[in-house]
Amino acid sequence: MSLQVTRSDVSSTWNGQDEMSVLTFNLNGETFAIEATVVQEILDLLPETRVPGAKAFLGGVINFRGKVIPLADIRLAFGMEAGEGTIDSRIIVVQLDIDGEPCLVGIRTDKVYEVTTLSRAASEAPPSVGMRWRAYFIDCLVKRNGEFVIVPNLKTIFASH
Repeated sequence: MSLQVTRSDVSSTWNGQDEMSVLTFNLNGETFAIEATVVQEILDLLPETRVPGAKAFLGGVINFRGKVIPLADIRLAFGMEAGEGTIDSRIIVVQLDIDGEPCLVGIRTDKVYEVTTLSRAASEAPPSVGMRWRAYFIDCLVKRNGEFVIVPNLKTIFASH
């Protein structure tokens, strides 16, 4: 099975819309965006319980409104080094459908910026060569204010881990 991203994958990211409302955030100096509709809450860093034997990507859990949810560091999926928490660090709680079942997951970030709108016309599939990250973990790149915003494919990232 090939996990290569194609132009049709990029159009499915937009669900037939010309714009997408997203939450932008920072990981290791790069700007990422996830669809705002999957975001449940943005939290300050919380005490984390490490899970013995768990992989570093999903190595801990947090208590979110009385529920135990996994805490992911998607930097590791992209081959970045894990970051230390700072005063600006946040956890974005998202709800994803994994294997047809809704699942809450916390994503550790360096900083959360804003909810904004991205334009489909400014989006492109990630290049298949020259990327320092796995292209199949990226839905698309969107040019905004002279820089690229990375829209990760969270379902693929979590399914692979």
